[in-house]
Amino acid sequence: MVTVLGIDPGYATMGYGIISDDRQTPGADEWGCVKTSKSDGDSPIRLGLIYKGVVDLIERFSPESMAIERLFFARNTTSALQVSEARGVIILAAVHHDIPVTEYTPNQVKVAITGSGSADKRQMQEMITRLLRLPEIPRPDDAADGLSLALCHINCSRGRR
Repeated sequence: MVTVLGIDPGYATMGYGIISDDRQTPGADEWGCVKTSKSDGDSPIRLGLIYKGVVDLIERFSPESMAIERLFFARNTTSALQVSEARGVIILAAVHHDIPVTEYTPNQVKVAITGSGSADKRQMQEMITRLLRLPEIPRPDDAADGLSLALCHINCSRGRR
């Protein structure tokens, strides 16, 4: 059994999905979000909350690997910097627990899940729901993205196992 932690990095909302794969059928163990807001405190406090959230997931599920979305561009530099900082503490949590991290672009995730790099968000969510045999589309969107990243990693890793 292989367990993968998929992370959609964010400063205010970090989506995650935990998928276990027994090489027959992957299954979603949990999905959700770690959220921070201005009311939590300044940037170091919020980054600490993200770090603690990831460490909690690692300690509860003991994933063999982490899949995280690679940032490829940003129009809003302030937002891009905050997400980059969040990615840093997320990756640091994995490294501190000896968990290998693989980065995927949004296009790589779309191709691995739907077979098309032009799939829209709704198509991705419907495909994740079908592939993981979930009763409904995972909410919020950030959590569905976390599941997509984890399933992308499983699909891309199968040939390497």
